[in-house]
Amino acid sequence: MNDKKASFLIELGDFKDQSKPPVEEKTLNYLRRIESIFQKFNGSTYHVLGNHDMDSISKKEFMALVKNTGVGKSAKHYAFSSRKLHFIVLDANYRADGTDYDRGHFDWRDTNIPDFELKWLDKELKSAKQPVVVFVHQPLDGEGNLYVKNAAQVRTILEKYRKVLAVFQGHNHAGDYNRINGIHYYTLKALVEGSGAENNSYAIVEVKKTGDILVTGYRKAISKKLFV
Repeated sequence: MNDKKASFLIELGDFKDQSKPPVEEKTLNYLRRIESIFQKFNGSTYHVLGNHDMDSISKKEFMALVKNTGVGKSAKHYAFSSRKLHFIVLDANYRADGTDYDRGHFDWRDTNIPDFELKWLDKELKSAKQPVVVFVHQPLDGEGNLYVKNAAQVRTILEKYRKVLAVFQGHNHAGDYNRINGIHYYTLKALVEGSGAENNSYAIVEVKKTGDILVTGYRKAISKKLFV
């Protein structure tokens, strides 16, 4: 990413590892180790919370050890701008009752974006002056165990102001792609389905002035042209 001079670096969740059985301090050390590598990027860095990031620690503990450039440590969902684009990071790691995933106390199939975050998203999109790209861990483009339970409600908000170009997602190890009502949903393949560099999965995304998007995938990540 440094060689390609990417504008910023973002990971889509499930960032850290943990031992079996989980030990909190070991988990924190795994997080410190991977974050130290992540911070070798010469530029802004951002994180999306994934369900495994709260396997044995809290969201607060995770956020305290990572750097989201220009964003407060307590912000679990947030927005930033870069290169005449507005970027929105969502957190879907809430149980149906609205409580945070915390130290493994959750069911990965029960993933939701709560009302207060939906209201924030609507307000953020309404005020955005630039085209928008969204990042989230659990997918928003379907129904079932792998998807955010209120994904249809989230998509309604994303479509409301006609500003969202694309959503980039993780969680589904196989990767995926859909286009729904003019919005691209690109799911990055996971890097946990095998060991070694050949099983890595990462991409560089270039947004053209026209709104077309070029995804250049590396290793197992799929390259794709996303046209307006």
